[in-house]
Order: sequence, then structure tokens, then C-alpha cells
Amino acid sequence: MPTDRYDPQTIEPKWQRIWAETELYRVDLHRAQRPFYNLTEFPYPSAEALHVGHVYTYSGADTFGRYRRLRGDDVFQPTGFDAFGIHSENHALRIGRHPMELTVENTARYRRQMEQLGTLFDWAHAVDTSHPAYYRWTQWLFLQLYKAGLAYRAKAPVNWCPSCLTVLANEQVIDGACERCDAAVVQREMEQWFLRITAYADRLLAGHARADFPSTTVALQRNWIGRSEGAEIRFETIGGPDITVFTTRPDTLFGATYLVLAPEHPAVAELTAPERAAEVQAYVQQAAGMRELERLATSREKTGVYTGAQAVNPATGERIPIWVADYVLVSYGTGAIMAVPAHDERDYAFARAHGLPAPVVIAAASAAPDAQRPAQGGDERGGGGAYTGEGVLVNSGPFSGLPTAEARARITAWLEEGGHGRAAVTYRLRD
Repeated sequence: MPTDRYDPQTIEPKWQRIWAETELYRVDLHRAQRPFYNLTEFPYPSAEALHVGHVYTYSGADTFGRYRRLRGDDVFQPTGFDAFGIHSENHALRIGRHPMELTVENTARYRRQMEQLGTLFDWAHAVDTSHPAYYRWTQWLFLQLYKAGLAYRAKAPVNWCPSCLTVLANEQVIDGACERCDAAVVQREMEQWFLRITAYADRLLAGHARADFPSTTVALQRNWIGRSEGAEIRFETIGGPDITVFTTRPDTLFGATYLVLAPEHPAVAELTAPERAAEVQAYVQQAAGMRELERLATSREKTGVYTGAQAVNPATGERIPIWVADYVLVSYGTGAIMAVPAHDERDYAFARAHGLPAPVVIAAASAAPDAQRPAQGGDERGGGGAYTGEGVLVNSGPFSGLPTAEARARITAWLEEGGHGRAAVTYRLRD
């Protein structure tokens, strides 16, 4: 047919009607010889119509589904509407309509548009998350998780959008602003429901051996889970509560010259000296407006304030200062770290910025005979920065001369015997 005779207003509705009447894309799942499940995310009807982002998402999935269909698969490609969320509610509030009425209208409009795209969706199996027939099962599922001890309430810092009145994932915060409305995002502590996915962290890691995933996907997931083996070490403080830290390098304990608490750590207020309270409180408030990604950026200057409190290093018996700094996150480990400037890059940068000592307690195996003395920072070891590799312990009392791997086990056992610590595992993955 010549292109100048193609009339989409006439031809496309005709074939869309035929496809609907013949249920062209409906699959008999009970009799399917080669069933293939092709699922893409549901749209949430929180606007007047679909936008090009929806088309971008569905065209890719639809192309793949058609490819499988041409190869002889019985492709089941369902869809639905994520219509029971905060975005739909906020849209209704903006235009002054009842969410239920608006959702019915929007889902009908979205469906018409998705049908006009000619997608492979099986509309006989479409779902709407705002229907009681659907959400009764999400409620049932939640109750099973609750009964199994996998759902619980707790307080935690979150990214809060004061305009959308909702919590945002890190990926939804762009340059400190909400990706949907551009309002400035703030950090807020909120009590909320958590699902205990961390209880499955080791099973998820073990499952990679049986999953047919690309190596890059496995690497991303392993990093996302972030399993870390190490030790929890208890530091006594002078006149305050004990501070427990998690470290993957207990072999560096003799080089810990200060502690750092996350600004949200519950012990900050109790440990802060009265004469430093105003400065510490101002710093805590400043950190509350920052995202985690900002706080962890390696290019940032390492800021912090001294609380006026001191702890005792259980290995050396020396008093060490307790600081508050935003490069420590309350959500990882215990929300507190022992800082070893000579052997951690972030600690080294902080120590250089604030004039804190950095004694060497690990030397590369080849350099061990020449490293049996304290040092102040990386430059006195013949190079800048921290030495973070493996080697041999130096300046570490009875553990000097041990290879770092052996020293980690020996120092952890010594801490357990003395009641100052224990072996521990932590995860980057969060509930």
C-alpha cells in the first residue's frame, strides 16, 4: 500500500478491534506447550495519560515478547495498574478529585492508550492494585510475614519529600531534589514497617551458584548485599555509655586513634560535652539535610566535630577522642567506627584535615623490618595516603610480626576472651 494512502485513523482502530475480538494475545496457560512469562512493571495512573517514558519501557519488553512468540513460545504477557499508591493520591489532591473516581477514569484511559500501542498484553489477566480482590492478598501476604517475624516496626532515617509527603529511594533523589516535583529532599527519622530481607542475605548469596545470571549481574547483586566479615569491638568511654563498632580489620586495632559516630547515632547527645553541644547540634542538623551518596562521596572534604568525649582503646589502653562526622552512616554496621588513619583512606583524609595521629600498625611484608616504629601519616612511610593492603603487624604489642590474616583471627579471639568484642558479620543490604 502506498504510504500516502495509509490512514491511521481508519486502519488502526479496525485492526485493534479485530485483535480484541479474537483475543489474539490471550494464552491458555493450562494447555501451553512452551509457556513463557514476560512481565514488565505496571504503570501507576497518577496523571492524565501515558507519557513517552511508559512507551520506552513497554516497547522494549513488547519487542522481546514478540521475539519469543516468533520462536514458538506461548508468551504470557500480563499487565495491570499500580493504582493504590501515594502518587495516585497526590495527583487526586492536586486537582481536587476523589482518588477512587479519578483512578477509575485514569486506568480506563491508560488501557485505551496501551491498546492503541498494539502491545502484546493479555488483558484477560490485567490487575488493579486498588481493587479489594487484589489487595486482600497483599494484606494476607503481609500477615504471613508478620506472623513469621519478618515484618516489624522501627525508626530509621529516610529521604522525605515535603511536597509529595512520601519517602523516596536514593535513586529518586536527583541533586538533593525529588525527581517528581523538584522539591528539596530532607532527611527525617520516621517509624515505619520493615521487611527482614537481611535474614535471607546468605541464602541469596548462595543462590548465585544456581542462577543463570550474567557475571555482571551477579557482581552487582553481591555488592548490593555487601556481606562483610569482621568483629564488633566494645570501647569504654570516660563517664558515658560504651560504644560498639564494627570493623572488617580487627588487625588494625592498635592503630585506632579516634572513634567516629554517625550524626544520627543515639549516643551523640549523651556523650557531647556541654561546651560543645551547640556546635555538635548544628553539625547534626546540617547532616540531616544530606543524602547518603553525598556523605559518602570520596571527593568531599571530610568534615566533623569533636564531642569533647573520650574512649579507651582496649588494645593500647590509651584515651582517644570521639568525633561526629557525616562520612559514617548510622545504617551500616553499628553507626560508629574506630578510625585507623594509617590504614583507611577516609580515616586518613579526616585525620589530615583535623590534625589527628596516624600510627602505622601494618607494613607490607617486604617492608616489615624497616617499619618497627610509630609514624604520623602516610608520608613517613615513603608514600602518601593510607596503606590498606595485607602485610605484617607492627607496633601491635604481642601480635607484632603476625601476618594480617592470622592477626585478625587472633585479635578477635583475644577480644572475646577479654569481653571486649566478638566475631560478627554485617551486610550493606538493609531491611
